Amino acid sequence: MRNRIAAMILASFGATFLAAPESVAAEKFQKLSGAQIRAKLSGMEVTDQVHWGDVYGRDGTLTSYSMGRKTVGKWRIEKDELCSDRGKDSSGCYQVWISGNKVELRRPGSDLPLEGILSKPTKRN
Repeated sequence: MRNRIAAMILASFGATFLAAPESVAAEKFQKLSGAQIRAKLSGMEVTDQVHWGDVYGRDGTLTSYSMGRKTVGKWRIEKDELCSDRGKDSSGCYQVWISGNKVELRRPGSDLPLEGILSKPTKRN
């Protein structure tokens, strides 16, 4: 009986351990073109699901929520990059890479992407 239980535990552990590399391998990010960026982001939100969220309006409005603070700016596509104008806060252009609902905004020359989740906009007051 003990051998059977031990075998089941090892088999379960092995299945979990062996499945992990597949999920990592499946997470291949694809760089989006300007048309793909517009199609994916228009009317959607990119968020870390805790601290901040950027809502990309279909009209080019960028509504940002960060730590309870709301700001409004603009977004556009230039040379296959997502560009934002947040006024005095920050502005810039990013390559957009996507894998499923995971998004990375990569600035050329930087090793640290801005990581977020693509979702329908969260309703806020």
